[in-house]
Amino acid sequence: MSISQYIKEIGRGARGARPLAREQAADLFGQVLDGAVTDLEVGAFCLAMRIKGETADEMAGFLDATHARLARFPATGRPLVVLPSYNGARRLPVLTPLLALLLARQGLPVLLHGAQTEARRVTAQNVLEALDIPALAAPEKIADGEVAHIATALLHPGLQRLLEVRQAVGLRNPGHSAVKLMNPGDARAIVVTAYTHPEYFDMIGGTFALLGMNALLSRGLEGEVAADPRRSPRYDAWLRGEHRVLDAQQPGTLAEVPGLPTDIDAASTAAYTRRVLEGGAPVPAAIARQVGHITELAGQL
Repeated sequence: MSISQYIKEIGRGARGARPLAREQAADLFGQVLDGAVTDLEVGAFCLAMRIKGETADEMAGFLDATHARLARFPATGRPLVVLPSYNGARRLPVLTPLLALLLARQGLPVLLHGAQTEARRVTAQNVLEALDIPALAAPEKIADGEVAHIATALLHPGLQRLLEVRQAVGLRNPGHSAVKLMNPGDARAIVVTAYTHPEYFDMIGGTFALLGMNALLSRGLEGEVAADPRRSPRYDAWLRGEHRVLDAQQPGTLAEVPGLPTDIDAASTAAYTRRVLEGGAPVPAAIARQVGHITELAGQL
């Protein structure tokens, strides 16, 4: 069906819009990813979905289309840990690279993927490059105990096109959700993701269940998947689509995290990351707890 027909269904406003079936959503998103539609049609799709909101069936369809086109990473020895990183640091240092490197110390292969979506923020990719970990030029096998990172455009240029729509209209769109939930690895990979608004929890959880994915979900820090070092959130996991609660939210918020720099630039964050890895500063308890949950999940696959 043409994209104009789909837009008629989803573009009738918050009350009049009709949700798409999973197969319809896959067809629609596939047309967008393949570049078969105009910029105007892409903009209409993004704004209509922003007003309506995505259902779990729709997001499952969007990911069906994404996974069918995505550049894939070869199977690894141990389950691949996938860390999407699309927000970066705004007020606190971005600790996703620290999470990645601590997971690698547990012998897990780790893939971080992302793109610059906020021009003024310091990204996890900036910090990894400051740690002398260069970005990949193409998907390749990641060894156990290794951290690799790659730009979204190299996974699929259509996803990058969707992310760039935000620069024109100022609003997120289904592409921003798809990249944070997608799995560029094989069936044994674990997608670690986060949500900032409670209303997204049911949609994300329903999507993981429909797709039979392995995933860890918690409240993130400024849109990043690494835990807020000042507090320990609730952790929900899906193994082959089956949901379980791993940990309840812990009460209290730390006023100060030992060793955490006040500067959020890439060099300061990289220096702090090195200190933690070398034992010169303690691993934040919240990050250590997150590493434990991910490692435990990997052991069950």
